[in-house]
Amino acid sequence: MSYLALARKYRPRHFGEVSTQEHVSETLKRAVAGDRVGHAYLFCGPRGVGKTTVARILAMSLNCADRTPEGEPCGHCDNCERIWGGHTSLDVVEIDAASNRGVEDARDLRQRAMYAPSDEGRFKVYILDEAHMLTREAWNALLKILEEPPPRVIFCFATTEPRRIEQSASPILSRCQRFDFRRIGADDIVQRLQQVLETEGIAFDREALRAIARKANGGMRDGLSLLDQVLALSDEEVSVESVVQVLGVVAEERYLEVLDIIIGKRHGAVFDFVETLIDEGYDLVEFYHGLTEKLRLLLRMAVDPEAAPGVMGAQLRDALTQRAAAFAPGDLVRMLAMCSSLEADGSLRRTGRPRVLVEVLLLRMSYLDRTVELEDVIRALGGAPERVPAPAAPMAAPAVPTAAPVSADPVPSSSAEAPGTAQSAPRGLADAWKELLDDGPRLPRGLASILRGVRAREDGEALVLEVGEDLASGRLGDTSIRRRLEEGLALHARRESAKILFASEPADGSPAAERVTRETVRRDRLQDLIDRAPVIDRAVRELDLELVD
Repeated sequence: MSYLALARKYRPRHFGEVSTQEHVSETLKRAVAGDRVGHAYLFCGPRGVGKTTVARILAMSLNCADRTPEGEPCGHCDNCERIWGGHTSLDVVEIDAASNRGVEDARDLRQRAMYAPSDEGRFKVYILDEAHMLTREAWNALLKILEEPPPRVIFCFATTEPRRIEQSASPILSRCQRFDFRRIGADDIVQRLQQVLETEGIAFDREALRAIARKANGGMRDGLSLLDQVLALSDEEVSVESVVQVLGVVAEERYLEVLDIIIGKRHGAVFDFVETLIDEGYDLVEFYHGLTEKLRLLLRMAVDPEAAPGVMGAQLRDALTQRAAAFAPGDLVRMLAMCSSLEADGSLRRTGRPRVLVEVLLLRMSYLDRTVELEDVIRALGGAPERVPAPAAPMAAPAVPTAAPVSADPVPSSSAEAPGTAQSAPRGLADAWKELLDDGPRLPRGLASILRGVRAREDGEALVLEVGEDLASGRLGDTSIRRRLEEGLALHARRESAKILFASEPADGSPAAERVTRETVRRDRLQDLIDRAPVIDRAVRELDLELVD
């Protein structure tokens, strides 16, 4: 009897044996039990995760005479055996769409599907693997039969590239129930490999199974095939040495060694390390992918030490935890970014000599400046001064605010807190204006003496300057000068902004609020527009324009 590969020998026979795909297997099992099976299914997902297997189990369940009330096939009757093994059957046909992709093949399939099943209680199931390889014309030939299928005929399309079907035959998607298969976790693959080896009576090292599971990259079939490959070398025991020798998997000790080189900044040791990898026959691209995975694990441990993944031994976990403490999370993020950029630009895939790329990558990591917290720098320079908490204000009834009197002399800037400090409260605009008059650098040139003779008065949230109409419409009407005065006023008033209004000089003793001219109102409205859209003021100044109301 010829040898049966482990991937075929241990292929699931029941819905409950399919790992990770419970969202698919449970739905289909209940559909069979409740007689609610659809006429077309689209199974999408990576290779080796159970798409064709689930399609076969569905066909077995529909045509099994000893099916359980829950919808599970018996798995051992003649019908189940033939379907499970992929042998020729009158009612269950598997078609490789990669080699039968033309319109004539689709028409032949459509004609065969019109015939009734071989028995009244059976179903005809057509399983098309690699369905994305069908041409647009082939899909068009199948479109009508998928929309109105014959009784008791079911189509199962399996594909690793559903996007190609969306691009070439999008109407097909609305006529199929779509199920997306997930990648199988490394823990599930290790558990399945362990069950297979225990059934076969072969000793194993669990660390070796973890290496195989990582190499399988989420595919159960790939994991069983890799295990078969290792057993071809030694069928007495699955050891770490045999896995490294057969599969070219880089030993964990090598990753710990290169991490120590990076931590110790031993730049020259990088070349000797890469030379050793080559002499021992390791694939540098495989080493690169393993290094990226180790950096990701270190980052995960540095951010959340309690969330260390379980798909590693305790000894390896302790070794990685120790090395994770030597890096700040920011350092690990930058190192991962270096690895990602190497693969993103495609240079690693294009080159036939990845040695230089790997050496440069490791050298960049060894020369990487370590992240230092700002607090550590301050403490190293002598420590930051302690903050003295402000004294708590005594509990008292809220005081009624009163208008601040305008003193005759400007308040010396030395007697008050520096303007604009975060701890100081806003001050009165009138007092701030007096300080601004003594702040020579902040006053427009040639206006200091004129402004000292102007009467200033607070009016709500604005400061009103009583000036003549000729001055208000003249130099003080320039938006840049006015903005400069308002910025200086806001700085001395310890506010985010301040407003300045112009009023004509009193001539008849009437209140100043009644003597604000229409020109001032117009200018204020235009100034508000400029404040909301500074680009307008820039255009006016650079293009020598005139802003009109």
